[in-house]
Amino acid sequence: MAGPVQSIERAAAILRLLAGGPRRLGLGEVAASLGLAKGTAHGILRTLQHVDFVEQDAATGKYQLGAALLHLGTSYLDVNELRSRSINWADALAARSEEAVRLGTPLEGQVLVVHHVFRPDDTLQTLDVGALLPLHASSLGKVLLAFGAAPMEAVPEAGFDAYTRHTLTTAVQLTRALAEIRELGWGAEVQEMSMGEAGIAAPIRGQGGLVVGAICVSGPVERICDSQGRPRPSLLTLLREAARAISRDLGAARW
Repeated sequence: MAGPVQSIERAAAILRLLAGGPRRLGLGEVAASLGLAKGTAHGILRTLQHVDFVEQDAATGKYQLGAALLHLGTSYLDVNELRSRSINWADALAARSEEAVRLGTPLEGQVLVVHHVFRPDDTLQTLDVGALLPLHASSLGKVLLAFGAAPMEAVPEAGFDAYTRHTLTTAVQLTRALAEIRELGWGAEVQEMSMGEAGIAAPIRGQGGLVVGAICVSGPVERICDSQGRPRPSLLTLLREAARAISRDLGAARW
């Protein structure tokens, strides 16, 4: 039986490296991170760039994942009914709220972002489609937990990972928050994943009323919340209207 092809393994390692970081990487950084000679790394990057799996910034010379790879990696989402039924409503929600909108589903103990609409302004934003978010620290995740779409995993002895000083890290804190979400019908996270950022999410139901996903609006905390740190009622209204519309399209009778 033939063994693995080294050049393909190295190309895959470079793609994983670029996918795992929040910023572009230079040739030297790629080579050093993977223990490759610069010439070898450059040859692989050039080939990946040729097939549009990698893009190089003209100003800095640094590399990031390319559009063709993004399309390849998310092509299965295009036939996902939840995403296809949600796109128009999510786009409209972003336009009306003037904030970023994400759609998420549970995946192996995390939240998979299956659709992301940028905030409609000129600020620099990163596409999050395919990103995995923590259940306990994201508004999407807490809604999925609260309504049973994602199982509550055993809490580690050290508690949940803390992303900021506001992150809920104990089972008691999270259980209390989930009960409140079930009562309100929506969930929020205020500076729990990133300082200065906040998000509010609502459940999306399918046939039989089961929660199959969640949709959220997120942005700077001062735009999402009022002076008391509570989500703005106008945003909540827009969010819940969008969640109901998507749920109706998915056959949820209660909507």
